[in-house]
Amino acid sequence: EVHLVESGGGSVEAGGSLRLSCTASGFTFDDSDMGWYRQAPGKECKLVSTISNDGRTYYTDSVKGRFTASLDNAKSTVYLQMNSVKPEDTGVYYCVATRFVTYGERCGGQGTQVTVSS
Repeated sequence: EVHLVESGGGSVEAGGSLRLSCTASGFTFDDSDMGWYRQAPGKECKLVSTISNDGRTYYTDSVKGRFTASLDNAKSTVYLQMNSVKPEDTGVYYCVATRFVTYGERCGGQGTQVTVSS
């Protein structure tokens, strides 16, 4: 069974930094592409970033140059380094293993709350 545990969220002022972590179990992490989604209050679930098992990354335009995804295969963990955060980055962040997640499950896990104040 796929199990993902996100952590690292919190409250931060605009311009600050946070590092989100997601520790995975229940599947072969080294073979898996991972992703981060965000759901802001009253808004739909949005893709923020993906990282392939060989380290190729994708970022939505609004976070390019500020966020960095990375993998630690030894720890079965994916990270999202968030720098120069903005109030619009506020939301609950969810990690997914892209080959296992369905459309309706993208923002359905535990998640970690990020709140950016101006």
